[in-house]
Amino acid sequence: MPSAMKIAIIDDERDMRQSISQWLALSGYDTEAFASAEEALKVLGPDYPGIVVTDIKMPGMDGMQFLKKLMGTDSSLPVIMITGHGDVPMAVEAMRLGAFDFLEKPFNPDRMTQLAKKAANARRMTLDARALRRELSDGGQLMKKLIGHSPAMERLKEDILDLGQADNHVLIEGETGTGKTLVAHALHAVGARAGRKFVLLACKAFDEDALIARLFGPSDNAATQLPAVEEARGGTLVLEDVEALSEATQARLLSFIDAEGTPPETRIIAISNIQEQNRTCEDVLRPDLFFRLASLRITVPPLRQRGEDILTLFARFCEQFAEDYGCEAPQVSAQEAAQLLQAPWPGNVRQLVNMAERAVLQARRGSGTITSLMMSDHQEMQPVMTTEGKPLKEYVEAFERMLIDNTMRRHKGSIAAVMEELCLPRRTLNEKMAKYGLQRSDYL
Repeated sequence: MPSAMKIAIIDDERDMRQSISQWLALSGYDTEAFASAEEALKVLGPDYPGIVVTDIKMPGMDGMQFLKKLMGTDSSLPVIMITGHGDVPMAVEAMRLGAFDFLEKPFNPDRMTQLAKKAANARRMTLDARALRRELSDGGQLMKKLIGHSPAMERLKEDILDLGQADNHVLIEGETGTGKTLVAHALHAVGARAGRKFVLLACKAFDEDALIARLFGPSDNAATQLPAVEEARGGTLVLEDVEALSEATQARLLSFIDAEGTPPETRIIAISNIQEQNRTCEDVLRPDLFFRLASLRITVPPLRQRGEDILTLFARFCEQFAEDYGCEAPQVSAQEAAQLLQAPWPGNVRQLVNMAERAVLQARRGSGTITSLMMSDHQEMQPVMTTEGKPLKEYVEAFERMLIDNTMRRHKGSIAAVMEELCLPRRTLNEKMAKYGLQRSDYL
């Protein structure tokens, strides 16, 4: 159980709260005890990083009043109620008001631990979802997720910042695995609609009737969920795999767009995933709909066009997986760096993520190399030169940048440690960091 997950214990009986606290602490939780509900409310805010265990019968504010206060502050906060014999009806009422569960005295400590674990897992999922929503509404954080400083990525970031401020609909094109959905999130987050609804609809996930019902509402008005065009009203509606829309659905969508007028109340971001050669989204959609959706266009660059970004991304992904698996990230040799840069990456960033995870798992076992991983993949992933080969100088510079970046990360921005490991004088290190756009503050 991660130490960050807290359990607040509220009971006016000192012995009871101490025994509960000790037992849960032995089970690996970070506990804090309060003698009254009033005292606990000073600490329990809407994003409290844990759960609550409280007695029902207490002087002053009792458990039921306390529960109502907590539910008014954060309705997702798991609250386990402790009740005396004969108070089960009151506990059932507490469940109706939003309590997570209840324990009847005298209770089995193991049952307490089981409930605490279940509640803590639910709380962690809630907090993670909230953090993700905040991140996806923060334009600055999303732009940081668009990692890389290659000319292709710099152009993409500029396009996102420019088009994000516009009102018209946007068509995002690019190969599978390039991050088109992330770009859609970023377009929404940096624009005027950032605080409004963002509704994502995967068109290929529905058959025609279900898709029309999800987009525009069922004919019998029996749905409990708002249709997507209403749910997203005033915000952004993202249509993934827009090329999957049937003629009938295209006609309905066109009518909706025309009814909204100019500028549209709801912005549509269409994502096209057509991979066939000599075939585009324009070939599939009816012309009047295509030209409305493609009023503004963004093409997300394939990984093979992003140069040294490949090494930067690979290093970041390896670090993340190494942290997840509790091991060291594999070191990339000069030969392996060149092979990563030369590979065509048909699966783009998604494929690079998979390669990084496999490299970390392989390094944890102490066997294999990145080269062997690439050679064991499909023929198209063998590290042969692409048609976009680069001069040797560019490969050397990309490897040098990756080496300095990795070392700075490992030493958390300690210039002295990096100088010692790489055998570089301070002036030379400073010059190379300036050359490659590396800032010490990013590693602290």
